Amino acid sequence: MIPQLIAGSRKIVFKFGSNILADNHGRINSDFLAQFARQGAQLIKAGKQIVIVSSGAQVAGLSTMDKWARKRDLHYRQALCAVGQVKLMDAWERAFAPQDIHIAQILLTRDDFGDHTRTLNMRNTLFTLVDEGIVPVINENDTVSVEEIKIGDNDTLAAQSAILWSADLLVLFSDIEGLYDRNPKEDPGALLVESVHDIDAARLSVHTGGTSEFGTGGIVTKLDAAKLAVSYGIPMILAHGGRPRALEALAAGTQRGTVFLA
Repeated sequence: MIPQLIAGSRKIVFKFGSNILADNHGRINSDFLAQFARQGAQLIKAGKQIVIVSSGAQVAGLSTMDKWARKRDLHYRQALCAVGQVKLMDAWERAFAPQDIHIAQILLTRDDFGDHTRTLNMRNTLFTLVDEGIVPVINENDTVSVEEIKIGDNDTLAAQSAILWSADLLVLFSDIEGLYDRNPKEDPGALLVESVHDIDAARLSVHTGGTSEFGTGGIVTKLDAAKLAVSYGIPMILAHGGRPRALEALAAGTQRGTVFLA
């Protein structure tokens, strides 16, 4: 099912979680970004359009301003994101440069989606960028979004962006293979759920667990994102983005994941 969805979709939103963007030292993994950029460029050459929703600003900030690593005050976390956002965008720009593809930064807040004029402007900007072959990189504006830093909402931001852009498919790349009936990091016998048609039922039947070290969301926010996207007719794939050439593997059917459908 996953290969068919990717092959049949022209407009695809990819969301990257903090854990797969960070290397073992807690820094932005430039090799990983470059690998995805090569795969993304192949999609663009095949006539598809892509939008990226990227976490990682706080990770990049911590690796840059390590003297703040132990400061958990909200203002320091917002400052880390302000520093890290520059590093994050630089990393994405360097990743796509060898493919002769430009990127564009779009920082959004929840309020932007609640204002009709702003929403229209955001939509027009997205359409203009992708029509010109530019890859938009969207992130939450962490320096002003207090609630986002507390609960982590880039999964939902990705779903909102997919809806805004009228995407054909949303792909959430995380550090897990997909939705399991139990937490696979705690229970090696956990089973992968390969397709979900009733998200509310799935929420009740699986162990949702907690959050990751770097990311502030968990499987709950991914289920929320799936429900939102699917309600607008946009299927969603949840898969492990850290696997070798994950996008190509998914498209070839050699990597598993979870598909959420209406």
